[in-house]
Amino acid sequence: MADSQPGLSRRGFLAASGAALLGAALVGTTAAGSAGLGEPDPDAVRLGDFWLFGRYADGCADLGFDETDLSPVQLPHCVTPLSWTGWQPSSWQDRWIYRKHFTVPPVMTAERVRARFDGVMTNAAVHLNGTLVATHDGGYLPFEVELPQVTAGDNVLAVVVDGRWALDVPPNLPSAAGPSVIDFYQPAGIYRPATIGTVPRTRLSDVFARPADVLSPTRSLHLRCELDTTVALDEPVRVTASVRQAGRELARGWTDVAPMPIGVQTVEFDVGGLGAVRLWDVEDPALCDVVVDVRSGPRSLDRRVVRIGFREARFTPDGFFLNGRRLKLFGLNRHQWYPFAGGAMPDRVQRRDAEILRRELNCTMVRCSHYPQSSAFLDACDELGLLVWEEIPGWGRTGDAAWQQQNFRDVSGMITRDRNHPSIVVWGTRVNEANGTTAMYGRTGRLARQLDPSRPTSGALASSTGARFAGSDVEVLAYNDYTARRGAPFQLRPPRPGVPYLVTESIGTLAGPRLYRRIDPAATQQLQAELHAKAHDLAAADDRYCGLLAWCAFDYPSGWQRSSGGSKFAGVSDIFRLPKPAAAFYASQGDPRVRAVVEPGFAWDFTAQPGGPGPGATIWSNCDRLLLFLDDRPAGPARSRRADFPHLRYPPFAVDLSVPRGSRPQLRVEGYVGDRLVVTRRFSGDRSRDVLSCVADDTELRADGSDGTRVVVAAMDRFGTLRAGTTGPVTLSLTGPGELVGDSMLDFGATGGAAAVWLRPSAGSPGTLTLTARHDTLGTATATVTTTAAGVARS
Repeated sequence: MADSQPGLSRRGFLAASGAALLGAALVGTTAAGSAGLGEPDPDAVRLGDFWLFGRYADGCADLGFDETDLSPVQLPHCVTPLSWTGWQPSSWQDRWIYRKHFTVPPVMTAERVRARFDGVMTNAAVHLNGTLVATHDGGYLPFEVELPQVTAGDNVLAVVVDGRWALDVPPNLPSAAGPSVIDFYQPAGIYRPATIGTVPRTRLSDVFARPADVLSPTRSLHLRCELDTTVALDEPVRVTASVRQAGRELARGWTDVAPMPIGVQTVEFDVGGLGAVRLWDVEDPALCDVVVDVRSGPRSLDRRVVRIGFREARFTPDGFFLNGRRLKLFGLNRHQWYPFAGGAMPDRVQRRDAEILRRELNCTMVRCSHYPQSSAFLDACDELGLLVWEEIPGWGRTGDAAWQQQNFRDVSGMITRDRNHPSIVVWGTRVNEANGTTAMYGRTGRLARQLDPSRPTSGALASSTGARFAGSDVEVLAYNDYTARRGAPFQLRPPRPGVPYLVTESIGTLAGPRLYRRIDPAATQQLQAELHAKAHDLAAADDRYCGLLAWCAFDYPSGWQRSSGGSKFAGVSDIFRLPKPAAAFYASQGDPRVRAVVEPGFAWDFTAQPGGPGPGATIWSNCDRLLLFLDDRPAGPARSRRADFPHLRYPPFAVDLSVPRGSRPQLRVEGYVGDRLVVTRRFSGDRSRDVLSCVADDTELRADGSDGTRVVVAAMDRFGTLRAGTTGPVTLSLTGPGELVGDSMLDFGATGGAAAVWLRPSAGSPGTLTLTARHDTLGTATATVTTTAAGVARS
C-alpha cells in the first residue's frame, strides 16, 4: 500500500474546511480515554483527508517541526506496506508520527472542540500545537481528546503512535518473546476513523437505551443518560426521549433535571407504551431510533440519536432462545485483518464482512475474536440480523497488575461503546483461553453487570482449562472444543449439565491438515468442508448446545503454531474474503426460497484430476434433489448424504463423477425443490475458453479520503465459475484519482486462481477509477468505479 499520492501538493491539504470542519457535534467523554465513551455522532467531520506521516523523530510533535520528510496519507492508515501474506512484525514495531493541520476561524476559538479516534494501534500520545493533551493505551477502543488550546488560524494536531510489542497492554505480553506468542499480528497505525468537531457546553456524553419486558405487551425502555456541562445550569432542564420505528413515533417520555453545577450527572427515566414496537430478530432485524433531547425552556442544548432493537436473548441449559423461540446458533469467528492494509480498511469494507457472514455464509452469529471490532461492522450486524459475541482484547495468557488494570478498563470501554447494539447478546469479559484468577474475572464480570444488566458474561475456555473454570462466575460456559484430532472420528464434548453451553471454536487447523488453501489437494479442501459440516451436525443433534461458532471465517496473519509464511489458512474463505470449498457448506444452509444453492465440493478441472472428481464427490445444496448431466446426457441422480449428517437442515449430496481420461465434458447440475426446478449450474471442462474477471463490490464511492471497495480478480470458466487451478501472474494498473491498496502483481499460482485488491479514492478529487488486470493467457479485464463528492455515493 503506497503512502504517498503522486502529484499532491505538500501544502494543498493543510487547511481544513474551516467552520464546516468545526460545525459538527462530536459525542464522547469529559476526558481522554475510552471509559464512558459511547458511539460517535454520525454527523461529526471525519479526518479522512490527508495527514502527514513518518517515523518518530525527536521534536516531531512540536508546532514548528520540519515536515519536509513526511508523506501525505489518508485515514484509516497502516504504518507499513504489507502484502497479502509474509508480514514481518519488525516492520511496524516502532514509534510513528501523524500530523494534521486544520484551520479554526476566530469565532470558533471559544467553542468546545474535541477530537475522537476510533482506534489507534497500539498506544497514542496526542499533541495540540506542541502541547501534550492526552495519552491513550490499547488499540481496540475509541478515545476522545478535549482541545482547549485551539487558536484562530492554523493548528497542528500531532499523534505519536507506538506500535511496539513491549507495551504492557492487552493482548501484548511484553515478558514473552515477541508477537508470535499470540495467534494474530497487529500492524500499527491510526487504523480506524478519526473525527473532529465542536460539542455543546451542555451535552449528552452518553445514552444507554435498554429495553425491558420485551415479550410483554407492556414493554418499555429504560434510559440512562450522562449530562456533561462546562457551565453551571441555573434553570431546570428537560431530557426527552422519542422512540421511533419506520419513521413513526411510537412513544415519548421525559424527566426534569434540577439546576446543576459544572460536571457530570446521571439521569435515568423510563418510556412506556411500546407494545406496538416490532421486535428485532435474525430474520427481521427491526431497528428503532431513540432521539434524546436536552432543552432549557424553548432552547435546545443538545440532541443525540441512538439506534436500538427490542429483543430478548436468553442462554439457558436447554439452549438459546431469541424472543422466546429456540434458535441454534450457527456461526464463525472473525478476525478484522485484511491483506495489504492490516486493520486499516474503510467502514464500507468492514460492513462487507458482515454481509458475507450473514448473506453468503448464512451465519446467525459471529464471534469478534479476540478484541472489540469496528463500529461499522457492528452496525451492519444490527441491520442484517447477525448476532454477536464481543470480547475484550487478549489471547492465551494474562499479564501483570498494570496489564490487568488495562483489561478492566477495556471491559468498561467495550460495553459503554457497544451496549446499544441489539446484535450483541453476550460480553466476553474473560481473556480468550487464559487462566487468569477468580478474583480478576469476578471483578470484570461484576463491572459488566453494573454497566449492562441485560446481557450475560462469558469467556472462551481452552480444552485444558474447561473444568477449572466452570465456577459460579460463569453465566455462559463457552468452550473452544478441539477434542477431535487428526485420524480420529470427529466428536464434540457433551454440554456441561446445568449451565448454558456454547461451543466458541472448533475445527481450525487442529482437527486436520495445517493448511487449507485452494492450491492444496482436493481431498484436503473437501475434508475442511466435511469437518465444518460434522461439527454443526453434532451441535444440532443436542438441544443443550446453544450452538457452535467454528474457527474461522477468513484466513488471517499469524506467526503462531501451524502458521505458514506468516499466515493461518484456517478460514472457510481466504484473506481476500473469497470462498474456499468449505464455504460451500455454509452457503448451502440457507432457505432455498431465498437463494437456491448448488456448490460442488470439487473443482471441475481435469488438469489435476484427469479422471474427474471420481465416485466420492460431494455437492453442497439446499435443494430436495439434484440431477446431473455430462455434455447434456443424464449422468444419474445425486444421493442424499442424510445418513452422514442426520441433523443438518440441508445435508449434501454424493455423486459419481468418474469420466474417461482425456474427456473434458461440460457438467450441468439441476436443483429441484419439490417438483420445481429452482437452480441450474453449468461447469466447463474446456479451459481454452476461460476468461479473466475483474469486478468491484461497489461502483460508486465517496471522494472523501475514507471510502474504499474491493475488486476481485479471478480466472473464470465460460459459465462464471472460479478456475482455482489457474497459474501465472496478473499485473494490475490503476488510473484516476485514487490509490491501489494491494500488490501490482498477483500470483494466481499462490492464491488459487483468484485474489483481490482494494481501491481508495483521493479526498476532494471526484472522478473515475479504472483498474486494469492482465494475464498472459486469459487476457485483459477492467473494473470501473466512479467517485463522487462526499455524501453522494450510495452505500
